[in-house]
Amino acid sequence: MTLEEYRELAAKTTGKQKASKYHAQKVGGHHSKKEHCRSSELELMQRAGLISELREQVRYELIPAQMDAAGRLVERACAYVADFVYRDKDGKLVVEDTKGVRTKEYIIKRKLMLKVHGIRIKET
Repeated sequence: MTLEEYRELAAKTTGKQKASKYHAQKVGGHHSKKEHCRSSELELMQRAGLISELREQVRYELIPAQMDAAGRLVERACAYVADFVYRDKDGKLVVEDTKGVRTKEYIIKRKLMLKVHGIRIKET
């Protein structure tokens, strides 16, 4: 391969990102177009006074980190990151996840959220 051929090849591949596992496209700082649209809807709902305290990417610890007798890390903590958390018009806390594909890992974490924190995740 000549230097010129290499530069042409590099120019063709530069700027392309690897496709995500489930083909979601990042949009406006969100993990998918669907999540971005839902974020916009929730922001409008908050401005209209229908919801309050809107937060994004909220972390919930499901299983704490495990340490050995010497205090060294044996297992890292397991956490769930909610796409959106807000209070509805009645003041009830809503934890929402915008799902395209319900993976086995997500289903386990959804069950742990209910068991550990008593929170049922709203899926949109």
